[in-house]
Amino acid sequence: MTLRFDVLIVGAGPAGLAAAQAAASHGARVGLLDAQARLGGQVWRHDVRHPAPGAARDAINALKQVTFLGQHQVIAAEPQRLLVETPQGAEHLSYATLILATGARELLLPFPGWTLPGVTGAGGLQALVKQAWPIAGKRVVVAGTGPLLLAAAATLRKHGAHLLGIVEQAPQSAVHAFARQLLHWPARAVQAVGLRARLAGVPYRFGSIVRHAYGEQQLGAIEIEDAHGKQRLDCDHLALGYGLLPNTELAQLLGCALDYGTPEQASAHPHVIVDRLLRTSVADVYAAGEACGIGGLAAARIEGAIAGHAAAGAEAAASALLPRRAKERRFASLLAKHFALDPRLHQLATPQTIICRCEDVTLSALDGFTDARAAKLATRCGMGACQGRICGSALAELGRFPRSGSRPPLFPARLSSLVQATPSLSDEISRSST
Repeated sequence: MTLRFDVLIVGAGPAGLAAAQAAASHGARVGLLDAQARLGGQVWRHDVRHPAPGAARDAINALKQVTFLGQHQVIAAEPQRLLVETPQGAEHLSYATLILATGARELLLPFPGWTLPGVTGAGGLQALVKQAWPIAGKRVVVAGTGPLLLAAAATLRKHGAHLLGIVEQAPQSAVHAFARQLLHWPARAVQAVGLRARLAGVPYRFGSIVRHAYGEQQLGAIEIEDAHGKQRLDCDHLALGYGLLPNTELAQLLGCALDYGTPEQASAHPHVIVDRLLRTSVADVYAAGEACGIGGLAAARIEGAIAGHAAAGAEAAASALLPRRAKERRFASLLAKHFALDPRLHQLATPQTIICRCEDVTLSALDGFTDARAAKLATRCGMGACQGRICGSALAELGRFPRSGSRPPLFPARLSSLVQATPSLSDEISRSST
């Protein structure tokens, strides 16, 4: 069976919700799909113990005449059609226009002990506790960089975690300079003040990094380094986040052009290239939100609305939002400037440090390889369940080699789902396995 839509949106986070509402307001038949069972994406993930933020409730309640396709995971794509997997089986979805609101994932950097149980992504642990993971009374350290550490820490504390501290790698001068700039974004300044109030009493360590995690079967302690030296701290959980990376795999599979920066300032983590109305290089395919470069919640919502209006043919409504988009994108550049990663973080992994946790591949096993495909063939690095999203991104950040291009299936899938692929997709999937 093939479902058909005028506008099909991949990703039901803030950008996808805004896109769906905008497109539907012009009478388009809109489909909104997400791998999760509920609307909201990662940012507004359903919390089993606490109500959703007001903005999330408003965005969800505003959806009218939109078909939500929950637990739909895109595994392959071709022009005007996606192959998705659901709990019931595989389906084909066809579209006149497609909007990629695929969001972002966390950047995790390797160091000795980072694969111990108890060491997670900051957003990952935040998502777990929202689904009732037992965190109450547990000693937790949140480490990495950027304002998202505060959001994760606030969620953990709300669920009863005993926060031992926030370990921010950026120096105090950079963080304070960023805070002063928030005066140009009053709503963000209020949000930041609110977060700090909810985290009153939690130590905030600037210019500090986690060098080592210790434990046998479970995390028991970490080593923190700052300007004053090294300190060992006992804890039960370490939540890490070194910023966000655009999810561009589906865009790559569709042939959308990506921005890798300039020769003078190349980026290890590309984003989708779009024009002023968020059209990609592929006809009838739009992108919005973090896929276009990390910009934050406000930028994602504005870009989702622009893409939704434009995809439905209402270019005037889309153009009216461009000044707001420009302002929010300026905020994104501030984040990149003030929370740039300390070079020390790139030197933490030892030759014996496991890089690919799915396949137990160490850093030294990758010596001598200059591209991801050759490393994969020889070591199986990147061939696990995450499909290289964790180790591939880390290796790109470390300057070892860029991530290889995307091939179907985008996620591990049942053989019965792959059987539903069209002949052209089947041929591509077969080439991917050789």
